[in-house]
Amino acid sequence: MLVQSPVAGDSRVLREAEALAAAGYAVHVVGRGVPEGFAGPDGVSVDSVGRGSGLRAGGTPGSRPGPAVVRSVLDAARWLLLPEHRARVERAWRDGAGELVRAHIREHGAPDVVHAHDFNTLELAAQVATRTGAALVYDSHEYWRGRARHGRPEPLRRRRAAAREDTLLPVADLVLTVSDGIAERLRGSGARRVVVVRNSFPARPAAGQLPSRPSGLVYAGRIGPGRDLETLVDSAPGLAAVGVRPVVVGPADHDHLARLRARAAGKPVDLRPEPLPLDEVDEVYRREGLAVVTLDDSCENHRLALPNKLFHAVRAGIPVIAADLPELSKAVRGQGIGATYRPGDAASLTAAVAEVAGRYVDALAAVAAVQELYRWERDAAVLAEAYDRLPLRTAKVAAPAEGAAR
Repeated sequence: MLVQSPVAGDSRVLREAEALAAAGYAVHVVGRGVPEGFAGPDGVSVDSVGRGSGLRAGGTPGSRPGPAVVRSVLDAARWLLLPEHRARVERAWRDGAGELVRAHIREHGAPDVVHAHDFNTLELAAQVATRTGAALVYDSHEYWRGRARHGRPEPLRRRRAAAREDTLLPVADLVLTVSDGIAERLRGSGARRVVVVRNSFPARPAAGQLPSRPSGLVYAGRIGPGRDLETLVDSAPGLAAVGVRPVVVGPADHDHLARLRARAAGKPVDLRPEPLPLDEVDEVYRREGLAVVTLDDSCENHRLALPNKLFHAVRAGIPVIAADLPELSKAVRGQGIGATYRPGDAASLTAAVAEVAGRYVDALAAVAAVQELYRWERDAAVLAEAYDRLPLRTAKVAAPAEGAAR
């Protein structure tokens, strides 16, 4: 498995690796900046391009002190240089990961499968699969070409990446993704076999009673841009009339946290910029009674997303208020487990909360009814079955070279 993440906090990578190890595969993951001493699940080994010491605590000041004019200049420079910085980081990872893969093959032999997590690992994975005869799996955690990107616009680079993805999609023996909407787009771009493995959570016995009425609307996830948290904060006065307060918990991007705190000043918002273990998030969900899955409508990826927050809330047994985006709306309204709101519209969010609070007992029952459907054990079985059907072979058609026509 190849992934440009620190692995330790990447729940999809770890769950898939653990599920495949349980199915009898020996799994080796190559990540980036994996914390020193991190060990994977049983049957899973982890290597890293560079070593990290862990995430900086949420809300910890960054390295941008000084007068406002200096910060403005630094912000402008970062906006200008961020795309090139990202490209250099990815090139460095590919070089380092390539060497780690070659070393692993020298010691353990050629792999049966190379599993690329997201497009930024697909080029290297295709090269390894071609060289070794391994099956190629492309795991698209999001709709890569449709993501919102921060920093200076780079339309040419994005078009080239989309064209390269179109070239490699038909080469992949299996394409995995997280929602039906993304699966449809990938099939339209040439993927031969696409299987949806959702970002669901393993079942966990419920601890304690759920409230008879919600008192908090919980966002549990990264505090950063694109998540429409401004709308959640702005809804606080209206929610107070319903007897509910926003609760925001998770690791934070320092600059975004500062802006959010300023926006929340004087409002009844419980802001906790700290990462929590998943089981503790369950406890917060169950204590407060409602979850919110916020996303803005800024990109196609958001419109096609099914964030793991949705499935985490279902595991905890509580109803969900979600942004009214196609895939989220289908999952939430289609199953009757909550309500949706218009991104950017605080009054709409307040109305959605009031509606669910008014039928809270029925909403709880609807969530309980779909817990069996929205659980990782089911998705892990889908993953294992998809792997069982992979063509394990000693020779395969070479992936088209960079820049070659399809």
